[in-house]
Amino acid sequence: MSPRGPLWRAALFGAFALGMLLLGSWLLFGRGPLPIQTDLLAMLPATERHPLAEAAVDQLAHANGDRMVLVVADADDDKAKAAARALGEALTGQHVFASVTAELPPFDLDQFIAPYLPYRFSLLSDADRTALAQPGYAAGQTLARRLNEPFLAGIGTRVQDDPFGWLQHWLDQQPWSRSPLVPEDDLLTAHRDGLTYVMVIAALRGSSYDDGVQREALAVLDRAWQDVGHDHPGTQLLRTGTVFYAAAARAGAERDVHVVGLASTLGIALLLLWTFRSPRPLLVAFLSTAVGVISALTVTLLVFGQIHLLTLVFGAALLGEAVDYSIQYLCARANMGRHWRPQDGVRQVRPALLLALGTSLLGYLLLGLVPFPALRQMACFAMVGMLVACLSVFWLLPALSVPPTGKPLSPSLVAMARGWQRRMMRLSQGRAGLAMLALAAAVALPGWWRLGHDDDIHLLIATPADLAQQEARIRDITGIGNGSQFYLVTGDTPEATLQHEEALAQRLQALVARQQLDSWTGVASMVPSAQRQAQNRAALAPLFAPGAALEETLLKAGIKASVAQAYVTAWPGQVLKISDWLSMPLSLPFRYLWMNQHDHSYASIVLPQGQDDVAVLRGAADGLAEVSLVDKPASVSALFGRYRQYASLWLLAALVLVGAAFAWRYGRGAVRVLTPPLLGIGLSLAALGYLGQPLTLFHWMALMLVLGVGANYAVFLREGEPHTAHLPGASYASVLLSAVTALLSFGLLGLSTMPALQHFGITLLLGIGITALFAPVSLPASETYP
Repeated sequence: MSPRGPLWRAALFGAFALGMLLLGSWLLFGRGPLPIQTDLLAMLPATERHPLAEAAVDQLAHANGDRMVLVVADADDDKAKAAARALGEALTGQHVFASVTAELPPFDLDQFIAPYLPYRFSLLSDADRTALAQPGYAAGQTLARRLNEPFLAGIGTRVQDDPFGWLQHWLDQQPWSRSPLVPEDDLLTAHRDGLTYVMVIAALRGSSYDDGVQREALAVLDRAWQDVGHDHPGTQLLRTGTVFYAAAARAGAERDVHVVGLASTLGIALLLLWTFRSPRPLLVAFLSTAVGVISALTVTLLVFGQIHLLTLVFGAALLGEAVDYSIQYLCARANMGRHWRPQDGVRQVRPALLLALGTSLLGYLLLGLVPFPALRQMACFAMVGMLVACLSVFWLLPALSVPPTGKPLSPSLVAMARGWQRRMMRLSQGRAGLAMLALAAAVALPGWWRLGHDDDIHLLIATPADLAQQEARIRDITGIGNGSQFYLVTGDTPEATLQHEEALAQRLQALVARQQLDSWTGVASMVPSAQRQAQNRAALAPLFAPGAALEETLLKAGIKASVAQAYVTAWPGQVLKISDWLSMPLSLPFRYLWMNQHDHSYASIVLPQGQDDVAVLRGAADGLAEVSLVDKPASVSALFGRYRQYASLWLLAALVLVGAAFAWRYGRGAVRVLTPPLLGIGLSLAALGYLGQPLTLFHWMALMLVLGVGANYAVFLREGEPHTAHLPGASYASVLLSAVTALLSFGLLGLSTMPALQHFGITLLLGIGITALFAPVSLPASETYP
């Protein structure tokens, strides 16, 4: 073959690699913020049957996402308030914050009350509606009680606008009136357990998931609190908000990338230098792998638009598997010595590499079939990286390794490999082989018996304990529910939706009466249905009927004639519609509870507070039309559980396909080639049982990769052994070299801060290690070894 052929192929591959590098750089750095996804919800699959439920989960999660909620606490009331004011002043004016609310701005209560006045006769509390329905309702006594009430703190109606207090009673039941936080000295303040708590809210100028916003906001807050703490020693700061969780997740991922990427790179570099005793193979192997990883990153960004944290860390670990292909080629070069010709080396390793690539792609393809965005990204990343790394051996490496090498593989590595291979071959022959399998089964059985499972979604990414504790305290202080469980109420029209929510409200009120629920927040409590408002007006109608003398009652109580006349003539007022409510200032913090979709479907979100028992909450919705309890963590956990059960069938199907490929290639010898990965899977499961690790979906996904990677080692050894008859142990040495590089990368995932990747790492560490040790079993039993 003309030497120009390999050079042309290398040039084309180099142009491809350069194009991938430039495109990847633009996708990563040229489009604004880094496209690294730290939002946990974006990594999760859709689990809810109703499409509005998924939209509600997203709407609820992001309603208050781009802000910091800060609570300053101290036993000294004045000190807590002074510290909160100082913190607000320090944060105000910083570019990263769009607004900071510490001291409440001056406001006129009329601006909150006035919008409700046209609807006052349609808005009644349950207690007033019940009282009005009783025979002989004494309006004069109600008026007298109202006139003798002490001054109201908070939002209160004027007597001339609401002489009987009916609107006031309705306002007292609204969410803003029930909050433990009350305005004191122009600050939102709560008193509990001997401490004064003051809330400060800082809205971000940008997304909580933007790396630049995270870093700047946290730095500004740290500097500000350091100054406040110096001036007000002993004061505590509680904090919560999406930005804190996103920053913690990103910091953990960066740590993982550094540990896995840098440590594995350094370890693999030292290992290759020791094995080949020359820097040239090291550079060639890393170039091949780098092109694969860069291509994987670029294609992943093209397909998905962004990259998840899980994929990023997993990609750092892919180095150890992608380098396998170049290692096999470089080992073939070292073993041929002076007889080396690049194209001969390609022809020698091509069958093994293509078969190994096929088994690896099969494992990752099965991973990508799971309807889980993060796993699909990981599968896409791995498949592209492995494919490009393998193609680089055929197109790029021949041009970079033309001259023969005068340095064979490390003699100590080859000697160690030869010794272990000889022992394993003796143990795998005849009765000894059967005895070895029986012993392995006997050792594994107790471990298998101890296996359990855990599908909790919280195992996906560990929430920092400190942040979780602070959030729980803030929720407890402010009375806000946990937000992970809510009711979704739907309807064909706004009126139907509100009526369905009112039916739910009756059930929830019964739970409150039984002290099984503290309260709830929903739209229907702020905007009654037209049907309910008609009932309210019907309850008031007898008092406003001609001859009822309501105006006379007002005059006798000392109300001015003009005021009394204006009040009576305002009857019956207007019906409060959802569109009217959405335009009111007081609706702003609660608008996310109402959903009006483009397909003219309607829904409302009802947030229960003070009850985490799903059975109790679900019981309240049983039998109610268009009402369902949405529990996203439980739904995802249930989905993980179902797919964990399916995973064993997927693994069995993969074994059948790989076995069929081996049978086509090796005939009866396929059983021996398949034995090492089978032992790797079985003994890994046993080890997990002994370690007390409950199985998750991620363990099973890792076992699929054990099958793919373990099959590679058996294929490498089976295909390479005939070419190294003059160097016993050299072929197995190349397998061990590949295995150690994989262990240096995938094994380090066991140190990840993400539990899901820990499960991946531990399982792959066990599976790859065991498979590599048993790889000599794949060789024909008839062969003898000196």
